[in-house]
Amino acid sequence: MTTAMISHPDSLLHVMDGKHPESPARITAIHEALAASGLIKQLSLYEAPAATDTQLARVHSADYIARIRQLSPPAGLVRLDADTAMGPMTLSACLHASGAAILGVDLVMSGKAQRAFCCTRPPGHHAGRSNAAGFCIFNHVAVATAHALSQHKLDRVAILDFDVHHGDGTEDIFRDNAHVILCSTFQHPFYPHRGADTRSANMINVPLPAGTSGPAFREVVEREIAPALARFKPQLIMISAGFDAHRDDPLAGLKLEAADYSWITAFARKIADQHAQGRIVSVLEGGYALPALAESAVAHVRGLL
Repeated sequence: MTTAMISHPDSLLHVMDGKHPESPARITAIHEALAASGLIKQLSLYEAPAATDTQLARVHSADYIARIRQLSPPAGLVRLDADTAMGPMTLSACLHASGAAILGVDLVMSGKAQRAFCCTRPPGHHAGRSNAAGFCIFNHVAVATAHALSQHKLDRVAILDFDVHHGDGTEDIFRDNAHVILCSTFQHPFYPHRGADTRSANMINVPLPAGTSGPAFREVVEREIAPALARFKPQLIMISAGFDAHRDDPLAGLKLEAADYSWITAFARKIADQHAQGRIVSVLEGGYALPALAESAVAHVRGLL
């Protein structure tokens, strides 16, 4: 069985401004590192299709989708919030990022791939049902999860989110959906200042204090997340793969290293092998120190392979 990598050239064309940390250089750094490591030769490469409004509307309101289309500028920038802006190619990048996650689900559910890594941007896990936030406009993992439930008739999908920020948009979308479990580790107190007090049966939110390093991270995953996933028995694992909990990341304060991303990937594979026929779809979220991002992504993809 192969591991797929799904990308699209428009991921390089979404630009919020020349100094924004969520930049096209993130994608370039990952591609160059995968090529230098030789791993890219072991991957089946796919170009992402664009998600349709019907696919987006499973998790986003029709009014919100229409508003994003209306705001898409022919030139210049349109700000959606203090951190998030749209340029002329942003809408296409977003649609293809959601489309990449959908294609990943289709590949693993059809048996054409065992696992998939979606190397696209902008990230998505802060985007809620009717709002953009934190660099995110459409919630790609949520769109693909809803696709798996609707089109592939799954009953149980797990989302593992190890980005340094809580996946508050994903929680907003799925908090009342018993078919989805979100397992999110995140620095707290920290942006988006949510999640620490909203834990429930299907929202396994695990806040971590600044300075948390690999051993403590691994311990809480084994103590808090492993039992929840064992009870849930997911048929598919989606990953919000943020690498901004790395010790070198300039936007946060956790202390993970590339070896910890190898470990959490192996953890996800173990759960997937036990309950989900090995099926994993991973979607890039954060990570803003380019050398650390590249090293961590290589460790993650090596683990998927």
